[in-house]
Amino acid sequence: MQKLGLTQTLSQKLSPQQIQFIKLLQIPTAELETRIEEELENNPALEEGRDEHVDEPIDDNKEEFEEDPYNDEIDLKDYIHDDYSGYKMQGDGANPDEEDKEIPIPTSTTLIEQLEMQLGFLGLDERQYLIGKQLIGSIEADGYIRRDLEAIQNDLAFSQNVETTIEELEYLLKEIQNFDPPGIAARNLQECLLLQLERREDQNETVETAKRLLTDCFDDFAKKHYDKIVKKLGLADEEELREAINLITKLNPKPGGVSGGLVKTQYLIPDFILTNNNGKLELALNSKNAPELKISRSYSEMIDAYEKSDKKDRKLRETISFVKQKLDSAKWFIDAIRQRQQTLLNTMWAIVKFQYEFFLEGDESKLKPMILKDIANEIKMDISTVSRVANSKSVQTEFGIYPLKYFFSEGISTDSGEDVSSREVKHILKEIIDQEDKRKPYSDDKLEKILNKRGYNIARRTVAKYREQLNIPVARLRKEL
Repeated sequence: MQKLGLTQTLSQKLSPQQIQFIKLLQIPTAELETRIEEELENNPALEEGRDEHVDEPIDDNKEEFEEDPYNDEIDLKDYIHDDYSGYKMQGDGANPDEEDKEIPIPTSTTLIEQLEMQLGFLGLDERQYLIGKQLIGSIEADGYIRRDLEAIQNDLAFSQNVETTIEELEYLLKEIQNFDPPGIAARNLQECLLLQLERREDQNETVETAKRLLTDCFDDFAKKHYDKIVKKLGLADEEELREAINLITKLNPKPGGVSGGLVKTQYLIPDFILTNNNGKLELALNSKNAPELKISRSYSEMIDAYEKSDKKDRKLRETISFVKQKLDSAKWFIDAIRQRQQTLLNTMWAIVKFQYEFFLEGDESKLKPMILKDIANEIKMDISTVSRVANSKSVQTEFGIYPLKYFFSEGISTDSGEDVSSREVKHILKEIIDQEDKRKPYSDDKLEKILNKRGYNIARRTVAKYREQLNIPVARLRKEL
């Protein structure tokens, strides 16, 4: 049986302004300029630049405007002389006279373009050239072809209407594997390393041993079973094996990522700049976080003209309603940019105060255990807000550029009852592993005991977790001759 009834509920919803602020907060400085350009393109009431009006703080308690587009009670004074007409945020750390210089982006050709250029030198007919392009197009970013030749054969038949055989594909693939960079278009790591050894000019005994090692003992080599390799290859001693392994370790396991104009340079733009002025830390936002935005004067003049007009018919009210909507949107955007700046500064200052000793000296051991809640309590904001700032921002210091996530870590208790940063423990763990005898590397159990002796109360599973986070393999794979 169905019933009809009324229920009263209380729920929280984000306003459009809050949603806009959240979206702006989480984007890094490098993307902010693009976002502002989009808003300028979509909203003619928003312009770049400044005028003679002085900025004033925004009143967050201002009432929202009426939603009725034909309401004659529009408060036009808010639109004629507003506090958004010229706006540049504080704390940008930029010289007022500095030029707005674009970061130079180097021009370069991609790996695929380089390979297709080399393909053209083979003197192939049109059909074979299409097959070669299909093979090159199947090469992944690291330089490998992982698709089966049967699948590439089917692609050629259905998409290019080109019939071919596996033997022809194998032939053309071998030709492409002779291209630069060495090792390109290999189907696995073993083939990639062998291709590079074949291209070496010095085909001496060490190179031949390395080839045999990769061909006959690749699995044992991957597992570092060196005793088995010496027996299988019939080597005189371990020194001969060591020379071959040293040669292999100098080869490139990812030929698609080599330099030489094939990969575009990327620039990391810090969101904050922290300087040490005679022992006093000074924080500034990157100047790109402080755009000059203002309300369009022509739109304000349209509102002024409407106020003075005696003829206020429906069509004119519709026009003014549209203008008002665009002005509101522009004000909300400027407000969101201003809130973004203030939140970024407040969050970064709280981090600096918490990790003050580290920022003075750059000593990793000075980092204190710090979680999102610590900063959220300090700035009296929600943890999610701090997370949005920390996940996508970075700070430039005298010791380098650090992502904000770097300063957040767990606390590990010591024998003295103090809490130390998990980053400090990782640093010590790496030092221990770096100094170990590579013939007999430490197991995780042994590492746990060493750390416990040094006063760090840490379990074996935590040692394994930190080791994996540091991208350090297990003891067996760290073994060397």
